[in-house]
Amino acid sequence: MGSIQQPIWTKGSPFSVKGPSFSGLPHHVKLSFVKPCKSSQLEGSLVTGRNPSSLSVPAPEIGGSGSSFIDHGLSEADPEVQTIIHKEKQRQFRSLELIASENFTSRAVMEAVGSCLTNKYSEGLPGKRYYGGNEYIDELEILCQERALAAFHLDEKNWGVNVQPLSGSPANFEVYTALLKPHDRIMGLDLPHGGHLSHGFMTPKRRVSGTSIYFESMPYRLDESTGLVDYDMLEKTATLFRPKLIIAGASAYPRDFDYPRMRKIADAVGSFLMMDMAHISGLVAASVVADPFEYCDIVTTTTHKSLRGPRGGMIFFKREPVLGVDLESAINNAVFPGLQGGPHNHTIGGLAVCLKYAQAPEFRSYQNKVVSNCRALASRLIELGYTLVSGGSDNHLVLVDLRPLGIDGARVEKILDMASITLNKNSVPGDKSALVPGGIRIGSPAMTTRGFTEKEFIATADFIHEGVQITLDAKRSVSGSKLQDFMKFVGSPSDFTLTDQVSDLRRRVEALTTQFPLPGL
Repeated sequence: MGSIQQPIWTKGSPFSVKGPSFSGLPHHVKLSFVKPCKSSQLEGSLVTGRNPSSLSVPAPEIGGSGSSFIDHGLSEADPEVQTIIHKEKQRQFRSLELIASENFTSRAVMEAVGSCLTNKYSEGLPGKRYYGGNEYIDELEILCQERALAAFHLDEKNWGVNVQPLSGSPANFEVYTALLKPHDRIMGLDLPHGGHLSHGFMTPKRRVSGTSIYFESMPYRLDESTGLVDYDMLEKTATLFRPKLIIAGASAYPRDFDYPRMRKIADAVGSFLMMDMAHISGLVAASVVADPFEYCDIVTTTTHKSLRGPRGGMIFFKREPVLGVDLESAINNAVFPGLQGGPHNHTIGGLAVCLKYAQAPEFRSYQNKVVSNCRALASRLIELGYTLVSGGSDNHLVLVDLRPLGIDGARVEKILDMASITLNKNSVPGDKSALVPGGIRIGSPAMTTRGFTEKEFIATADFIHEGVQITLDAKRSVSGSKLQDFMKFVGSPSDFTLTDQVSDLRRRVEALTTQFPLPGL
């Protein structure tokens, strides 16, 4: 970790941290998934792909006469980029990472992503490539497919999977392309109510998502009195709108979906049912939340959130025809040649590694901790007087409604960011602006990966509360009422009178976070 001075730890041995302590919290963390590796060795293996033992050998000269180059490592080839990466490492190590869609992947995944797999073109599917030289790429992709089905407890006779999508939004659009014609109708959870952009979000003045440009979108919403999906209204609207596709899934919904009810609604109107489990795929694999595969025709996901893999996507589909459509053929053709070219084989390699770990008992234990940590966080926030959408959480995130306090998520996000607490502003039901929304979204996966327990998440809630109080004080001190006035005020060293309070909060946050190692780095 360079200037961070993060010590090296070994399998089965305690991880000791020097520096400031945090009263009542552990100073030793056990890790069983990493091995000793010097920083120079790590750079050699991850960046150049060479065996660490060969790092003492001078960088070779590659290429013919007049066009040769020295195959330097990153630190020599581009110190500017290396410096930026190093600063980002420090930020990640010191920050309290609470963005619900982020996580820390493993060293093994990073090694696969930084390997020679990035060099190969392989348009098509295993055994059906446009290019030659793909025998090992085929072997890798087939292994990844097999592990994907095994990780989610699926029978290959009933389910198939495409592991080539570049991420979650492309995966979703590939499903739409496979199943729908332009201007066909879809229904997804409304963005201000916890839905995702790619599920068809639009405003009265603008079709924001590409999905809403090419298809006709009608959202369903939460019951604002409970914070839960209003399935009765969904059923009534679907009966009138007659969508061809109903989408379950969300980016800021702290509860499980009622898949049996959604299946019943989809069947009644002759609709496909798709689940976007991007946020909760790790929880689904570990069987700690409801299983969408029992009721849905198609399931999509990203791979870098609770699943702890590389930045990619997957599409699972039933093998038997649904509503007269061969899903396997339609979806595979939509991925390539429909919307993508050559797959990112280095990502597929990292995904295969991740999916192997997702079948381990330790992974299920981790996901259980993600949920219990999130509930501890939610309980403490409620004790502190905060309003949570739906009143709590069944999964990995909580959504806090700040409007009763007279503050918004954008201002709170800014102050917390200054204090090394990273989360995001988020719309809550009833919001009118996505740029100045009324809430914040807080997730537990990333810091659970680093070793946080319920005790640390209770302390996290107290830190957030302190940051909110500073934000309220700062808002009262600003002469203007606009967000830009607030941002200008807190960014001015001469005007911002709460710098000492923010600095003190940041010091205590970093005293906690730096006691916990950063996996993979």
